[in-house]
Amino acid sequence: MDFEQYPDSHFSYLTRADVIEAARDVDIVATVAEALRLHSAGRSELPEEAYLGWTTPQGDSARLLAMPGALVQEGRPPVIGMKTINASIGNPGRGIPRSQGFTLLLDPETARPLALMEAAYISAMRTAAVTALAVRHLAVAEPRGLALLGCGALAQAHIALLLLRTVPTLRRIALYDVASDRAKSVAHHIASLPGAADIETVVADGPREAVRGAELVVPVTTVTQGYIEPDWLLPGALVCHVSLDDLTEAAVLSADAVIVDDWSLVRDDPRRLLGRMHRAGTLLGPEGTPREGVTARPGARRVDGTLGDVLAGRHPGRRDQDEIVISNPFGMSILDVAVADRIHARAEAAGLGARLTL
Repeated sequence: MDFEQYPDSHFSYLTRADVIEAARDVDIVATVAEALRLHSAGRSELPEEAYLGWTTPQGDSARLLAMPGALVQEGRPPVIGMKTINASIGNPGRGIPRSQGFTLLLDPETARPLALMEAAYISAMRTAAVTALAVRHLAVAEPRGLALLGCGALAQAHIALLLLRTVPTLRRIALYDVASDRAKSVAHHIASLPGAADIETVVADGPREAVRGAELVVPVTTVTQGYIEPDWLLPGALVCHVSLDDLTEAAVLSADAVIVDDWSLVRDDPRRLLGRMHRAGTLLGPEGTPREGVTARPGARRVDGTLGDVLAGRHPGRRDQDEIVISNPFGMSILDVAVADRIHARAEAAGLGARLTL
């Protein structure tokens, strides 16, 4: 057959509004939990991500990430796709989100595009869902204080999943952002939420003030140098290290437990704190082994396990109420692909999105 005469191939396109509407009927936390369990059981494919970084004409740091992944579920075809997410640090100053991109789903039989959808909402909500699961399984029994460092789109996603839904015992939220107006905006948003009347929300003057006394510490910033020291953290604190560079090396080394989502991603990354520590010989793998060709330094500690192992009961997680626990979610494409699959199914059932031709 002449390649110019091939039959048309169609796929679904979902805008951000379509994605948000379809997501209303998707349990994102449960979807992410199942994907983590499948990954822990070896029923996933998670290739190394592609990274491209550059400096914009205005001097801002920018990057492109391309992250493929697949999940194999019992009795169902595999779910195969890729997330591309792009970001420029200067975007908030332009009045637009820092990150944006697409999530692509492929037909597992033909490998043709099945659906293309806005990525940033899925990315933010699955990230917050990992934090929600960490809180459920690694936090103290009744956390009352939350410190949220960074008040952009990720902060609002965390508020949506943590406030009331996951942590009904919360009574105080401390917010900090280098741009105080963003923190004030999030505080105003929290005050408008149903059921938030009993929660004290404060805008802190600095990050240490925000962290003081909080059982839950959630950094969602863009920093590249650590600032959270060990003595900032309350005994029993859980640090959901979402933005990956906010802790100092000393804070990691002094923690009672360090839990990651996938050790291979952490091990192979040269940019983020835990990857740098592994290259320096101060952080060992879950088996207690240093990086090949690197000698473990005195005082080095190992990674304790993965969140998927905790969910599956293969790791106990928190062992004591006074332990300081770090959850360090590098971010896995299979979570975006899993959530996108559920959103696509819901969108098809509801008639959302557009039908496009390749």
